[in-house]
Amino acid sequence: MQTLNEYPRPQLERDSYICLNGMWDYAISKFDTFPDKYDGKINVPFSPETPLSGVNKIVHPDEWLFYKTELKFHKGFIKDKVILHFGAVDQIAEVFINNTFVGKHVGGFLPFSFDIKPYLKEKKNILTVRVKDVTDTSYYSRGKQALKRGGIWYTPQSGIYMPVWMESVSEGYIEKLKITPNIDKHQVTIKVISSSETATIKIGRNTYETPCNVDCVIDVNNPKLWSPDSPYLYKFTVKTPTDSVNSYFAMRKISIVKGADGEKLIALNNQPFFMRGVLDQGYYRQGFLTPSCDEDYIKDIELMKKLGFNVSRKHIKIESLRWYYHCDRLGLLVWQDFVSGGEKYKLGIISLPLITDVHISDKHYSLFGRKNLQGRIEAEQEFEDTIDLLYNCPCIVLWTIFNEAWGQFDAKRIYKKMVQLDPTRIYDHASGWHDQGVSDTKSYHVYFRRFKTPRKSKIKNRALILSECGGYALPVKGHTFTSVNFGYKMLRNSEALENEYKKFIELDILPNIPKGLTAFIYTQLSDVEDELNGFVTYDREVVKVDLSTIEALNKKATY
Repeated sequence: MQTLNEYPRPQLERDSYICLNGMWDYAISKFDTFPDKYDGKINVPFSPETPLSGVNKIVHPDEWLFYKTELKFHKGFIKDKVILHFGAVDQIAEVFINNTFVGKHVGGFLPFSFDIKPYLKEKKNILTVRVKDVTDTSYYSRGKQALKRGGIWYTPQSGIYMPVWMESVSEGYIEKLKITPNIDKHQVTIKVISSSETATIKIGRNTYETPCNVDCVIDVNNPKLWSPDSPYLYKFTVKTPTDSVNSYFAMRKISIVKGADGEKLIALNNQPFFMRGVLDQGYYRQGFLTPSCDEDYIKDIELMKKLGFNVSRKHIKIESLRWYYHCDRLGLLVWQDFVSGGEKYKLGIISLPLITDVHISDKHYSLFGRKNLQGRIEAEQEFEDTIDLLYNCPCIVLWTIFNEAWGQFDAKRIYKKMVQLDPTRIYDHASGWHDQGVSDTKSYHVYFRRFKTPRKSKIKNRALILSECGGYALPVKGHTFTSVNFGYKMLRNSEALENEYKKFIELDILPNIPKGLTAFIYTQLSDVEDELNGFVTYDREVVKVDLSTIEALNKKATY
């Protein structure tokens, strides 16, 4: 049985593809030595903690998780390199082919790969993976996972939770592309990363020869601009003498412009564009961080658009590249969070600013759970890798570096570094609080009270965004995860939720738009475990509101 077997990398697609999802052997052990006998079967790519895995067991910090499967190749598949890809493995993964160590990856939210051809035999080939996951007992990135789940913290999950696949390529293959549109100059820049000397880029009927590893600037006459209402994608092909890949780009620009009264506003394609967003944590009842199928991604995106939102704030999680592809083609803007980590958080640092509005310097590493130097080094590298991974996704328009002081450190310096890596997007360096006075936006999280535009001295010549708000909760009988109800305001029925949302739009949002508010992110799209503040239940079976009612309210929030 194979699930999530669609080609996992639409931004760099080639013909060579073997999906490895399906039933593997697994074992959970107190010892790091490979077991003589495995515990049973696990449905990859679902973590053992999830119902869809068929295991339903938590892997604890003092345990090891083992996987084993046989690799099978069809005739003619193997070329110069056989690249084994893992979409994500939480947290530390060691990969072996035929009991020989191939490589190690640290970090639970980014893809990685190894060339396994040197380790292959002519006949039977066994892939084994050894995993260690300490969840929130160390500094590693973990997102919203916690061993003591509850409230806004969720059940931990371990091991493989994104698709596993192989491709085979020849020397001189296309390793990656870097695509940068420029609507002002009617150009797109495409850099082909390859050991080959030259490449050919074909866009429609036009063909362009380019050296590899340098920018190829291509004119785009009369460009069709990408927007949520018109998500036009330009498809193209890149070839080297030994390889061919399909990809796409979009002509769109995100920037900050001055409004009529001098306030800073977010602009899409050089026009002020009010962003109506919803917090989207990408959790599913049966698979947790992993959807049951590709259609789950599509339905969530379509639901956000039907509710009248034009932005998903992808919260403390990196999705499969397929999710971003669907946002690209369906027309949904994305604010992408970097994944949080760090040692144990201090309640006063991460919670009190919600009430006190007190901000402190994030150079106090121990206060922010960032005393460990290695943890800071790894986190910063992951931020860079996140930008590298998602750079070509047109839907992404804003990077959130830190959220609510969860492992925040050196945000001012890191913001300046990230801008060097990606100057084409805007940034929220400290979403919610502990503002260090930099980046393109002044970001607020407001619950429990009405929002009022702050003094200009606090905004500091930045675009004003309400990056979290709302959070009104409605439990739906028969569709809750536990008997515990968590939300920022509990409501009794759909009518009450719609009325509360109406007041939110009319009192918190509309009066502040003329005063400079340029975006809001409502909490949230779906219920997640104890949190019941979604528009749809955790199992995605019940939408709690009338879609047209919420859509009409949201569309009032515009310029």
